[in-house]
Parts: sequence; structure tokens; C-alpha cells
Amino acid sequence: MSKSKLIFDHNDEEVELENGSAIAEACEEAGVPFACTEGVCGTCVIVVKEGKENLTDPTQEEKDFLGEGTVDERLACQCKIKGGCVRISF
Repeated sequence: MSKSKLIFDHNDEEVELENGSAIAEACEEAGVPFACTEGVCGTCVIVVKEGKENLTDPTQEEKDFLGEGTVDERLACQCKIKGGCVRISF
């Protein structure tokens, strides 16, 4: 399987992930706070700076919490990386 890259804006740390894998564990290790991990509490809100097209589409939980029109905010517990490179901040 091919690798994708998740970059954290605050320190330029790069993490390689398998295409199609969840980003939650890498985000938690980088310091993104998590609580429910089910998309209802909003603790793990991230801002996608680059590469939002490389993440899976927002889940219903994200739409319910963040609203339909939110473009750059996502819930890290709900995202999977499809491929390529994604830069986030939190």
C-alpha cells in the first residue's frame, strides 16, 4: 500500500501513514486533544491548511457538529487520509 504524509503546522513534524488510514492516532501523538472519539464532543477539531482533498469526505457526525458549510475545520477522530499530503493545525 502507498504512503501518505500528515504534516503538523505548529512544528513541521511529518508522519507517514498508509493510504486509507485514520489520522486520529497520529494526531493524538502530536498533541491534538481527544475525548469521545465518536464525533460528538468536538475536542479534536483540526484546521486543514493544505490537502483537504486528500482526506475522506466529512462524516455525518462532522456535518452535525461543525455545520454543513465548514470548509477547513474537521474532526480528527473522523478523518482518514486517502493519499498525498495533508497539513493541519490545531
